[in-house]
Amino acid sequence: MKHPKFITDTKLAISETYPQTDVDFLDSERNTYRDDGSTASTAVLVGNHLYVANVGDSRTIISKAGEAIPLSEDHKPNRTDERKRIENAGGVVMWAGTWRVGGVLAMSRAFGDRMLKQFVVAEPEIQDKEIDEEFELLVLASDGLWDVVPNEDAVSLAGAEEPEKAARKLTEAAFTRGSADNITCIVVRFHHEKAAPVNPKHE
Repeated sequence: MKHPKFITDTKLAISETYPQTDVDFLDSERNTYRDDGSTASTAVLVGNHLYVANVGDSRTIISKAGEAIPLSEDHKPNRTDERKRIENAGGVVMWAGTWRVGGVLAMSRAFGDRMLKQFVVAEPEIQDKEIDEEFELLVLASDGLWDVVPNEDAVSLAGAEEPEKAARKLTEAAFTRGSADNITCIVVRFHHEKAAPVNPKHE
């Protein structure tokens, strides 16, 4: 939100802020022996325009009239375009329990991961959507949810619950279904206020 073009060119602001966050993340670990990384999924609403960006395999979906619509595509190493990008940069995608960059990382974009930075970029993919009263809710979650809860299930489980209760319900469902990964989930409900009718002007 501190980006000078946040309101006037939100897409540009997001596309420049993600790589800067990556630089800051790597900088914060410069004098440590750690080589951590993180996925990201962000949703920004400016007026009635929703901008969703992601790196890695966290995912954002939206529901419209009860239907689940994905607003991001997971960055997995075996995605045809991602595999090509990695191989063009001199990297390899190998099977090690699942498809991995260099046989190590199971996602193809992320913040951090210094040792694989040449291949695991932090360039976001951004989708934008105009929001109207048919859109009900957003679900942003890490792969610990999506590994075991399909998009459609997430929407039906969230139902008409309050957002915090819906998020808890989703994380518990993922845990019950045997998810072995980090389960992080945020639910956002849209409140479409009905515009008050304009009174006709009386002379």
